[in-house]
Amino acid sequence: MPKQSAPLIRVFQALADPTRLAVVERLRDGPVATTELAAPFKMALPSFLQHLDVLRACGLITSSKRGRVRTYELSPEPLKAAEDWMATQRTLWQRRLDQLDNFLNELKEQSE
Repeated sequence: MPKQSAPLIRVFQALADPTRLAVVERLRDGPVATTELAAPFKMALPSFLQHLDVLRACGLITSSKRGRVRTYELSPEPLKAAEDWMATQRTLWQRRLDQLDNFLNELKEQSE
């Protein structure tokens, strides 16, 4: 595995979990305090905090603390890297499928 792809792999691994994906979707609307962010999830707070640690470790979220309240915020840079990778893959596969389509059309024309 190339060293530069490791951060991208961690982003996809983090987003593969439904709880973490829901957290990222919730943070699209802006920063949220920990207790408010954890409220919709049916799990103990320490378990939920482990999900936040995974998201923070791969750079998808950041946190800040004011007094006793910790707030989490979405960090879009890793999502942009994932989007760029997917766009590159889409372009590659579209080109390959176009080449296959052309090849199959040529075979069809030759057999007629």
